[in-house]
Amino acid sequence: MTNPHSPWPGLLAGVALLAAVPGAAQTRPTLNFYGASGLIDMPSAEAQRDGVLTASTSFFGGIGRTTLGFQITPRLSASFRYAGIRDWNATLPEAERTGVNAFDTYYDRSFDLRYQILSEGRYRPALAVGLQDFIGTGVLSGEYIVATKHLTRELALTAGLGWGRLGSEGDIGRFGDRPAFIPDSTGGEINADQWFRGRYAPFAGIEWQPSQRWALKAEYSSDAYEVESGARRVFEHRSPFNFGVEYRPNPGVQLGVYSLHGSEFGLAVHFLIDPRDRASVGLVDDAPVPIRPRPPRAANPGAWSPDWVGQPDANRLLRGNMQKVLTDSGIHIEALALTSEAAELRIRNTRHDAEAQAIGRTARAMAWALPASVERFEIVPVVNGVPTARVVLRRADLERLEFAPDAATALRPQVAITEVGPPLAPLQPDPALYPGFSWSLSPYLRTSLFDPEEPLRADLGLRLRGQYRVAPGLLLSGSVTQKLAGNIDEAQSSSNSVLPHVRSDTGRYSAEGETALERLTATWYARPADALYSRVTLGYLERMYGGASAELLWRPVNSRLALGAEVNYARKRGFDQRFGFLRGDAAYDVVTGHVSAYYDFGDEFTAQLDVGRYLAGDVGATLSLSRQFANGWKIGAFATKTDVSAEDFGEGSFDKGIRLEIPLTVILGQPTRQTSAYTLRPLTRDGGARLAVEGRLYEMLQDHQGRGLDRQWGRFWK
Repeated sequence: MTNPHSPWPGLLAGVALLAAVPGAAQTRPTLNFYGASGLIDMPSAEAQRDGVLTASTSFFGGIGRTTLGFQITPRLSASFRYAGIRDWNATLPEAERTGVNAFDTYYDRSFDLRYQILSEGRYRPALAVGLQDFIGTGVLSGEYIVATKHLTRELALTAGLGWGRLGSEGDIGRFGDRPAFIPDSTGGEINADQWFRGRYAPFAGIEWQPSQRWALKAEYSSDAYEVESGARRVFEHRSPFNFGVEYRPNPGVQLGVYSLHGSEFGLAVHFLIDPRDRASVGLVDDAPVPIRPRPPRAANPGAWSPDWVGQPDANRLLRGNMQKVLTDSGIHIEALALTSEAAELRIRNTRHDAEAQAIGRTARAMAWALPASVERFEIVPVVNGVPTARVVLRRADLERLEFAPDAATALRPQVAITEVGPPLAPLQPDPALYPGFSWSLSPYLRTSLFDPEEPLRADLGLRLRGQYRVAPGLLLSGSVTQKLAGNIDEAQSSSNSVLPHVRSDTGRYSAEGETALERLTATWYARPADALYSRVTLGYLERMYGGASAELLWRPVNSRLALGAEVNYARKRGFDQRFGFLRGDAAYDVVTGHVSAYYDFGDEFTAQLDVGRYLAGDVGATLSLSRQFANGWKIGAFATKTDVSAEDFGEGSFDKGIRLEIPLTVILGQPTRQTSAYTLRPLTRDGGARLAVEGRLYEMLQDHQGRGLDRQWGRFWK
């Protein structure tokens, strides 16, 4: 279960909480005022550890920046930044205070990319190239080539060349012409015509880390802050020299104070998280049952007799014995099939975030409870009533390898993960599972981000969820929300979109839906054939739309490739989000649909391409790239381009953003399948918008089949 909202403050708070968890002491590159590896204002050529997520906030001279960064690969990193410049229009006459100049504070969103061409060697410096604000209005745009070399473990020198704003102080040459910054531009498009063009200037700096906690920095900056210190007069730029002192209370937190530009003092706070560090949080979990070894056949031949299989209550009794062992682990037995030599157990995991761990605990329960003659264990994970894969193990391998060094790695070659296929014998289901009801009450935080009048608005409230499992694959579910406090309702300015207002009316839904029926659906999941899965959902599908959604997915259990298709009929709901739909001139309905291709590249990376029709009737494609770690962290980015022009789309030019999914296990300190999902968009517009249907098939199956299980296999014995 995920929280689909995107609270920037909640995200930063969660990152801060996780970063504060102590870890092993080690040297890490420090971060600069842009939230990238660097000195103070200037970049360095160092890279963070592969997979590290950073969150930064900095302030000086009326300029604030908040940045989320990710080390995508050992050499490639990316950042999303939200910056504010105060007193933006203070020097302008009243007649010129229009458009972006109407605001006292100018807010801007930007994206960065950087690539480390060479890592540091004994005699060779690290070398990196970077694009700063390469999708945006260009107020922060700059490019650079930079080298960094450690003279000792504690002392590093950095030098480079910068273009754009990084080439505005002490320039030494020019390469072509560079388009000027235009504050009123819609931005959002790749500004390749600017890259490494115009004036270029050198920058340099030195960093000394006398200990793991302290760092001293000095730099010569090639950024003259021409916009901010020129006509805008936000602050006075007197000197290109900057100095700083930084302190790390632990490896996940960096604090800094600085003397900047000969006229200002600055502050910066950075948080660093390695999503791989599951063990850094002490998890509270019950211990698994041990593997019960069987007696030697020669010593106790009666224990190996197959006669038990003919007893009328054998299935019920054995199922009950295993369920007693598995209940504390949150694993429910859906059905059991038995022969004298093999057992097939279908399970529903409600607790462990790693499905491989649930399979391991199930295998232990089978070894503990089943007669000695049962040698082959076949475990079938079930999600929403649908069997997903067949995991086949030999009992003798479990007995032999339980205490072996690196037991999970040693066991994996002996395990087969296959399509479900027919059961090995008639299945006997647990009659107590269906029908079944579950519910939860939890807080929610919903945000409205990046409004130029107020960049952060939020609502806080309670969400009541319920789910009624009618039969395997058939679910009735819903959620009701009650707002307790917040100010999103203040963001009700009329949309100027020339497209149907499929998403730009979000503020009105928040204002009029203080007590809201968020969702109410009936969903039927099925598996028509091996490797083929289906979903049909009817009802109030999300806050803004009701209707019907149907999906078909072809996904072989061990394949890198999956193909899917989805079609939806959506009708716009009433703003109060009770029962009913908009009528009259405000009524809106649309048929949308997509064909999708998914590809698992390995090494934790997955790509998804969706081509089809969106909520505003526009046609185009969405490309998504994501990285999912073994412990459930998922970080990705997406971009959608449709036949809506940049002018008709409005500010931002096309839909794009960042997705982050955090497993709550690492925050709560105990196993749970719940995650908190955030989507950060520079702007929410009407072009390229999709229906927010819960329970799409690819995500539902991702952790329960071959490649997903392999990613988590290290937790089999936990």
